[in-house]
Amino acid sequence: MTENARNPRPTARTRTLPPWTLLAAGAVLGGLLGGAYGTFKPPTYTATSYVVAVPTEKSDPASALGFAQAYGRVATQVAVLGDAQVWAGVPVSTLRSSVQTATSPDAPMVAVSATSTRRDLAADMANAVARSLTRHANDTQDSTHVELLQFSRAVKPAEPSSAPPTVTGLVGASAGGLLGGLVLLVRPRRRTEESAPAASVPAPATAADVHGQL
Repeated sequence: MTENARNPRPTARTRTLPPWTLLAAGAVLGGLLGGAYGTFKPPTYTATSYVVAVPTEKSDPASALGFAQAYGRVATQVAVLGDAQVWAGVPVSTLRSSVQTATSPDAPMVAVSATSTRRDLAADMANAVARSLTRHANDTQDSTHVELLQFSRAVKPAEPSSAPPTVTGLVGASAGGLLGGLVLLVRPRRRTEESAPAASVPAPATAADVHGQL
């Protein structure tokens, strides 16, 4: 009975791991998942075609700049993509999800970018949308007094635009370490399983005991 009281069961400190192990485990697991994602996911390629708005004799550069901004917004509309799907050989839904446009506040130019897992398809989609946009814009040239011309055709990209496995692995490790740190912050604190024994205080001697000792 006395031996059991002197040798209590192992405390929680001997059964649990240090808190930093959760950070390390999260970083390692996140790095493995991120690296696997970058390795097994097919690489994507991005091709870009450029068109430029040119003012006619009845217009000015400011008007061309304004129409270039407007053409950049309508490039991904159904009216433009409907014709582009014939030249690209893909449905409108694919063009809508794969094509993006960008404009500059200083230059009357529209960049049409397309992303695909195939290099040739990325270039074909970008050129098809740029061609369709140019055609629709020039149909209203008499009223807008702005002509849209193709400035540069899209070519097959030489390198993928998606992140390599090393980058996705580093991103995953950072995210895993951050998640592990958040778990450490929000986890409930461990209660002490065994409280320290309270110090015993001798009871005060009664008057009769003191008198007997005297």
